[in-house]
Amino acid sequence: MNEFINRTIFGALYVGVVVFCIVFSQTATNYLFLAVSLAAVIEFHKLMKSPIGTMLWSMVAAAFIHLSNDFFVSFPILVLILIGAISAELFRKAEDPIRNWGNILISAGMIAWPLSLMNQILEMGEWSTTRFILLALFVCIWANDSGAYCVGSLIGKHKMIPRVSPGKSWEGLVGGFIFSLIAGYVFSLFVKEYNLLQWLIIAFTISLSGTFGDLLESLFKRTIGVKDSGKFLPGHGGVLDRFDSILLATPTLWLLLQLFEIIQW
Repeated sequence: MNEFINRTIFGALYVGVVVFCIVFSQTATNYLFLAVSLAAVIEFHKLMKSPIGTMLWSMVAAAFIHLSNDFFVSFPILVLILIGAISAELFRKAEDPIRNWGNILISAGMIAWPLSLMNQILEMGEWSTTRFILLALFVCIWANDSGAYCVGSLIGKHKMIPRVSPGKSWEGLVGGFIFSLIAGYVFSLFVKEYNLLQWLIIAFTISLSGTFGDLLESLFKRTIGVKDSGKFLPGHGGVLDRFDSILLATPTLWLLLQLFEIIQW
């Protein structure tokens, strides 16, 4: 019972903070996900037992990625930061420099960069509109997770990838898609910058990519032999546990919005 209460309270707190920041303050949203990005990078390196120097280099890269919205300015400087981090291994006498290099690149490219794209989504138009697009990212993920859990628990019989995530079923996958599409439909009623078809495409794409992100994080945890990535939220696990779907869904949404700009519907 205590576990259920903790999960409910802290889950509601997590949802409330995310929704409040996105809806009411672009600045608060930027700083919230800067904090999330740094926390996720730290959590990743703790799981990988990286040296403190490797973790610090990754935190610098993550902060820089997040605070810069101009790709053509940030990318060359980011490359220099990563080269510096890699070069530092020459003088640190690390036992496994290749592993450290890989961890820096993973934390920068697969954790910090996807989270930084939330800033770019907010900058793609008027904040009065883009904040609801970013909100839709989270709502569709939450709807997908809820639908997958409910349907999977009730009628799930055919396991998707048991060795990676024993609880996921094909029936749950379809249930997640349906719930996410319903969320997309609801957003189409209020945010008219995109039509119904576009919103359904957005919802389905977020649902599909979010599911793959969840599976990839499950594979990562099984590979290193842990149940949760950390203790970020009692009853919910670590930062990576809470944002695993987001890490793949955000770049997918960003790319989809770019395509919508190119292809006039």
